[in-house]
This record gives sequence, structure tokens and C-alpha cells, in this order.
Amino acid sequence: MRGSLQAYKRVSVDSQLTSASPHRVISMLMAGAIERLIQGKAAMEQGSIAVKGERLGKALDIVISLRSCLSMEDGADIASNLDALYDYMIQQIYKANQDNLAEPIDDVIEMLREIKSAWDQIPAEYHNMTQLDV
Repeated sequence: MRGSLQAYKRVSVDSQLTSASPHRVISMLMAGAIERLIQGKAAMEQGSIAVKGERLGKALDIVISLRSCLSMEDGADIASNLDALYDYMIQQIYKANQDNLAEPIDDVIEMLREIKSAWDQIPAEYHNMTQLDV
């Protein structure tokens, strides 16, 4: 049953991505990173080392992907600042996983929530830009 639910979720996400604007894709990535971090922290607190590593690894992959989407030429100071923040988040996720610490995870979740909140406030007329200039 659980496998069927996971397959359904994958199909749902895949169909959302197919029709999503670049803006929506970034928003979905941020939400996914936050979700994986929360799951990783819960696994850490439960002593489930394998699940913790898998979830934090997925969150790390998402943050790395977000960082790779930055357009340093078009984004100017905003892209540069986000690059530094994403770099810090990557370091914090590594630290949390390696040292089994919840605090760095909480810090990254808070930063991602703030960035996502600002991202979600971008006016709709900019949501369908052809490049992912973040």
C-alpha cells in the first residue's frame, strides 16, 4: 500500500512539474527541501540514521540544485547573496548530518522559509519568464 501511495505522489509531482512555470518549479524545490529537512530532523530525533542520511541528502541535493539555477550575470547582488546563503545552507546540512545536530537543520529551514516567502510574493506577471533568474 505504501509503495502505491509513493508512486501516486511521484506521478502527481511529475505532472505538476510538466505544466509549472519556472517560478513554480523553484517554489516546489524550496518546499521539497523544507519537507526533507523536517523529515531528516525527525529521523535524527528517532535515532534512524539511515533515514536521516537519506532525507538530509535529498535536501542537500535540492539546495545544490537551487544554487545551480542562479544567474549571476542577470541576478546581480541578489544572486550573489543567495549564492552565499545556499553555500552556508549546504555547509549546515553537512554539519547537521555529520555531527547529528538539529540546530543547523532548524537554521536552514528558517532561511529557506524566509526565501520561499519572498519568492512566493513575486507578482504573477513574472512567473513565466523563460529563464530561472533567481
